[in-house]
Amino acid sequence: MNRLTVLCLIALLTTVWCTTSLAQERIRAGILKKVDREGRSVTIKHDDQEQEFKIADETRLMDLEGKPIEQRLNDERLQADTPVFFRPLDDTPQTLMGLKLRRANETQPGAPGRQPPTLVKVDTAAFKPLPELGTEKYHGYEGGLYPGGNNERPSEHEAAGAKLSSQVQPLDADGKPEASGKIVLLTVGMSNTQQASQAFKQLADHDAEKNPKLLIVDGAQGGMTAQAIQDPDDGSRGSQYWSVVDQRLSGAKVTRAQVQVVWIKQADAGPNQGFPKYAEKLQQELAKIVQSLPRRFPNVKLCYLSPRTYGGYAKTPLNPEPYAYESGFSIKWLIEQQLRREGGLNFDPAQGAVQAPWLSWGAYLWANGTKPNADGLSYDEGDFATDGTHESPSGQRKVGAQLLRFFKTDSTTRPWFVRAAAHDEEP
Repeated sequence: MNRLTVLCLIALLTTVWCTTSLAQERIRAGILKKVDREGRSVTIKHDDQEQEFKIADETRLMDLEGKPIEQRLNDERLQADTPVFFRPLDDTPQTLMGLKLRRANETQPGAPGRQPPTLVKVDTAAFKPLPELGTEKYHGYEGGLYPGGNNERPSEHEAAGAKLSSQVQPLDADGKPEASGKIVLLTVGMSNTQQASQAFKQLADHDAEKNPKLLIVDGAQGGMTAQAIQDPDDGSRGSQYWSVVDQRLSGAKVTRAQVQVVWIKQADAGPNQGFPKYAEKLQQELAKIVQSLPRRFPNVKLCYLSPRTYGGYAKTPLNPEPYAYESGFSIKWLIEQQLRREGGLNFDPAQGAVQAPWLSWGAYLWANGTKPNADGLSYDEGDFATDGTHESPSGQRKVGAQLLRFFKTDSTTRPWFVRAAAHDEEP
């Protein structure tokens, strides 16, 4: 089993730990008997026998977030005879997908008396992707990626993006121009984003046209929704998320100062507010996230956002339709907010303090099931895992391919994403 598949399985657990009935059946209760910190393994007693499990870099140690794996294994709460919930990897049962401390009187997920959330299925037959909706309206709100039902960037915003794109160049660890430096593209989001990021990175790193100075760093993490990560200084999950991002940058031998481009794909778990309330809530959370970027990454210039993939096959209320579709409106409204120069999203230093990067649509990833969208993207049920929300390997490849095509061809990404020798070729 390759690393991409392992990462995707781990990402799947983090969001569906307590919502997917199938996942609940595989979560087991046990007693932690031993922690081998040097060997990075734990021994757990369950079903009257003891079994050793390996701890991978991506194993989700729930309740022990925000530190390197070695520090988490040294946590004083990981002591012998500690009650835990655990789940092995489906295809590698000797390795843990996740471990969670079990509190006193806490029942196992899926135990009798625990009622699972209710999923209300929505017929999406009449839904049109935003680029195809155009000037038509969805519940009174106009479609199109940009104002007026248009799918092309307004000329002024396009020119501003092109100018910033021309400034993207290899930087050294201190953020100074250096021919041998790196251009870092950071991905931000939750488990779905982690799946997409890994597929995208794998495809891009094997693409002969990719700029060798470009480094894609996957900052996405399972369970880290828009609500969770909007405040990097909250002392809780937001701080944990961005601390792990720093660790991943360090692990890739780059720094915050080398991050110049960000791709975001975000949502919230279990939305139930209806439209437009949830879309407005997500818009506000995305605004806080993009506003935090210049404070953490002093050279960030460009930020691209993509909506959720199709949620019509969902088996849980994690983020089904119509919420998956409606996440596109959150992005549309956020970008329009910047176009109107409202809401503290200024990207132009000539207009005052920089409050956010230049914002734009990334790849549009929603398609109405098996009906291809304008980019030819469609989803079969087999493109999703057992929860119907996270992508299967085939779905991940589809999303990764869409991202690669976008970054290789968009007018504001091609200049720095594609190696110089390929610039004279047709995209």
